Amino acid sequence: MTSLLDDDPAPPPGPVRFQLVLLRRMQDFQPELVAEALRDLGVPRGALREANRRWQGRLRARGGPAPGAARDRDFAALLGPAESVTRRAHGDATVDVHRWRVPLWPDLRFEATCGTGGVALTAWLVRAPDAAAPVLRTAADLAPWGCTAGEAARAFPPARPGEGSAPHRFTLAFTAPDEAGEPRACTAEFAWGLLQRWTVD
Repeated sequence: MTSLLDDDPAPPPGPVRFQLVLLRRMQDFQPELVAEALRDLGVPRGALREANRRWQGRLRARGGPAPGAARDRDFAALLGPAESVTRRAHGDATVDVHRWRVPLWPDLRFEATCGTGGVALTAWLVRAPDAAAPVLRTAADLAPWGCTAGEAARAFPPARPGEGSAPHRFTLAFTAPDEAGEPRACTAEFAWGLLQRWTVD
């Protein structure tokens, strides 16, 4: 039997492959955490790039009104049926919110908010409904992979979103107290909605 740790970079199918897509966007920020995750998954580092290449190829092959956009069926093809699907008002429209388990982060869920035709309007990691959210009181509480974008925004309002360095990366600018209680202007960077790092402006 060929081990997934051999030199062949072909990513395994299913949820593992999609988790590699998520990790590919995080690698530039947290290479040590990504390397540890790859060991947990039992896949070689080269599988990251290949999984991302196949995912991007799948999106580029889609036609319709939003070429290149992910749809609910794209996520379901790798993650399987959603753990839950709920309806939510979105302005004057109604959207379907799909959530899947991601074994690397058992306290999180991958959430895709999909509109007309199943096109994903948002796609990111959120806290599982039955999982305890982290306590975020100061900037020192912001640990890599320790909170989601929504949790950081709620902890330190008003948070101002900004564009990131690549797709599925974005920033939040906010003011948070340091350990001495002094307010600090901070910018946090997220990939797929999960905190990667933050800096004091």
